Amino acid sequence: MKHEHHAAPAPDTTAKPGKAAFFDVDGTLISTNVVHAYGYYAMNEGSYSGIVKRTLQTVVNLPVFGALNLIDRKIFNEYFYRQYAGLTEDRLMTLNQNLFDDIIKPAIFPRAQDLIDQARRAGCTIVLVTGALDFTMRPLAKHLGADDLIANRMQFVGGKATGKVIPPIIEGANKADVIRQYCETHTISLMKSYAYSDSASDYAMLTVVGRPTAVNPDLRLRAIARSYNWPVLDLR
Repeated sequence: MKHEHHAAPAPDTTAKPGKAAFFDVDGTLISTNVVHAYGYYAMNEGSYSGIVKRTLQTVVNLPVFGALNLIDRKIFNEYFYRQYAGLTEDRLMTLNQNLFDDIIKPAIFPRAQDLIDQARRAGCTIVLVTGALDFTMRPLAKHLGADDLIANRMQFVGGKATGKVIPPIIEGANKADVIRQYCETHTISLMKSYAYSDSASDYAMLTVVGRPTAVNPDLRLRAIARSYNWPVLDLR
């Protein structure tokens, strides 16, 4: 009896690109922001004099933070993260879970998890894209079941924060660039992907994907969403 040998089918090397859902964090998924996080680190700095000094500095700087945040996110980030100079890496890494439990977890919008679960059911890779610091955001990413986190990284020298963020600074237009690079690296289709943000400063991030959504939008983003017919969600 003659055995027929069939050649094995050639593997399909043209894997279909996947899709992702990119979520801004502050104002989109949670009601707190980077200033609250720093305030927590400052209040738990360790030494009484250090706590008083950093807390007073934060209070004095609040109007400056507010103005810079409105004018230019990049300058705001550079100026704001200088406040971290001198804080020890060990202390920050120890406090990040407490910060999550005390400040961030209670601030998660009621419907944020539903939105993420919905994106997952739609077959999306879940990626948080935020100007906050990576160690601050890790417990949140884990809690929400995100697959990946794109966040700012603090530079540490000799175990202490220098107050400088390792480039590229994740904000505004840079968010669009890192999303584009992420999709190239992970074979993800930009056109099939989703992006969610509350702020007009994330206009570039929203327009780089095929499916943008305004979430809890500020006035400018609400107007932009209306003119482009983007979906508008309120998670509050």
